[in-house]
Amino acid sequence: MLYWVDIAAKTILRCNVFMGTVETWPMAPPHELEPGCIAPALGGGLVMALRDGVYRARHWGGALECLHRFAHDNASTRANDGKCDALGRFWVGSVDEAKVNSCAELISLDCRANGPALVRHHAGGALTGNGLAWSPDKRTLYWSDTSRHVIYAWDWNAEGNVLHRQREFQRFEPKPEGWHSGMPGYRGRPDGAAVDALGNYWVAMYEGARVLQFAPSGELLADIATPMACPTMPCFGGDDLRTLYLTSASKQCSAQELAQRPLSGCVLAMRVAVPGLPVNFFRD
Repeated sequence: MLYWVDIAAKTILRCNVFMGTVETWPMAPPHELEPGCIAPALGGGLVMALRDGVYRARHWGGALECLHRFAHDNASTRANDGKCDALGRFWVGSVDEAKVNSCAELISLDCRANGPALVRHHAGGALTGNGLAWSPDKRTLYWSDTSRHVIYAWDWNAEGNVLHRQREFQRFEPKPEGWHSGMPGYRGRPDGAAVDALGNYWVAMYEGARVLQFAPSGELLADIATPMACPTMPCFGGDDLRTLYLTSASKQCSAQELAQRPLSGCVLAMRVAVPGLPVNFFRD
């Protein structure tokens, strides 16, 4: 099964990629909130970050158990991109919807021991937290601030769960004033990301109609055009982890753009030469 979220529609989806069937799980009251990110749980079901906190569902469509309430202002801040690390901790980045307060942050949630979840703050001062990924050797963590067009990297101690030596991994040119979709002169901003088995960082370039592949050194290895202007998240899957799935957005597309790019908002797939890393499961 392939899982993804439609944040604006407040819905989690999954597809049987062999049968082509799609199931939807709309978030219902009292949790009718946007799901920013999800991860499969080792014990079954999902862990998910909604606008106001992190929740655990023991099975598809099941009741939601709150694991952690966010400290942010839910009126202007919500959960965004996130996933689990190799040790089973759930990481969540947030987004400052007003794009003025720089209150987006990156936290991790450790539920492997009995008792309350161990919550740790790792980074902050961002506008739109995105692009979370780890290197295969578990020594480097990547996280981006989409609105500021920058991807950061840190050295990461996996056992101690500590970040240090923050640096810029990539910085992109900002959107020119007056630019709109279809015009030249803008190559997009970094959205969701994934890392392959060789440690290469794959990032969806929102409004750039492309996916970029960078070597751990920062060298650009591939620039892949997409039929939608706003790709949002790559993920590796399939039996050999050589199928790259890619979600996209259509919310801000004009009627003219949707007519020109009818696959906007769809999930696409392509075969790649280097396998990806398997999705990490939540442990509790």
